[in-house]
Amino acid sequence: MNNTRNIMIVGVGGQGTLLASRILGGAVIRMGYDVKVSEVHGMSQRGGSVVTYVKYGEKVHSPIIGDGEADIVLAFELLEAYRALPALKADGRLIVNDQRINPMPVITGAAAYPENSLDKLSAKVNTTAVDALALATEAGSIKAVNVVLIGVMAKSTDIPYDTWLETIRETVPPKFLEVNLKAFELGYNHA
Repeated sequence: MNNTRNIMIVGVGGQGTLLASRILGGAVIRMGYDVKVSEVHGMSQRGGSVVTYVKYGEKVHSPIIGDGEADIVLAFELLEAYRALPALKADGRLIVNDQRINPMPVITGAAAYPENSLDKLSAKVNTTAVDALALATEAGSIKAVNVVLIGVMAKSTDIPYDTWLETIRETVPPKFLEVNLKAFELGYNHA
């Protein structure tokens, strides 16, 4: 692989974006790529924005992904997908969980959540929308949304299915392993 791949993972605190970035980073390392990961935390403990940059290729010098550089934006929530749009390449792909989590300004009535968010996103960029919450519930835990989304994204990479499974087995604690393996499978097959 001569070109660096840039993947931006966005969500809110508590959604498991950091575990998702560890799984992605582990899978690309298994493939022999150089990988750099950078995490940007907002008020993550209170449901604020969390952004992770994952860059991989033959040689990566910086983990930062600038505007117009992301090949994939993996968004765990609709509003976070909007916030990340400037980072997406013109021919990039947005994979978005169609879940809506109201930020504090919406909860307090100081702002309104954008209406028809998914339609607006789909009109702007190549968008794959997923009801990751339903698939995670089917897998056995609503907390597995992150691994469902990794499964959806994995289908569009050059990383073999078994490499993803090995990485999940290595990364996820044993008591949550079966649920997460099922979540990955459901996401991968959904893609």
